[in-house]
Amino acid sequence: METLVEQRQSTRTEVSWPVSIWLPEANRFFNGRSANISKTGVLLRLPVVTPLQTGNIVELNFPRTMILAKKKGAFARIKSGRVVRIERAGLLDDATIGVGVVFEEIES
Repeated sequence: METLVEQRQSTRTEVSWPVSIWLPEANRFFNGRSANISKTGVLLRLPVVTPLQTGNIVELNFPRTMILAKKKGAFARIKSGRVVRIERAGLLDDATIGVGVVFEEIES
């Protein structure tokens, strides 16, 4: 029997927001939805054709509503992250993969 140890540092909140990720290796964006989010990372549902590998660095783009964009001064919340997990459980159900991303600071 295998024992799993919880390694998360922050509480997750279930949300279903549209999100697009920029994958430099593919030189394109892929659209999906968030499943849950915390201060340190996010779980995404992305199309199965998204060519991700653990360790890939991605740019996450969370679009804002018009009202929030006017208030915040930008139309999207952009974060950089590193892929730490890929789940293929939903592959046959809805042709998506689960992608765990840990947020990282953007280096200048």
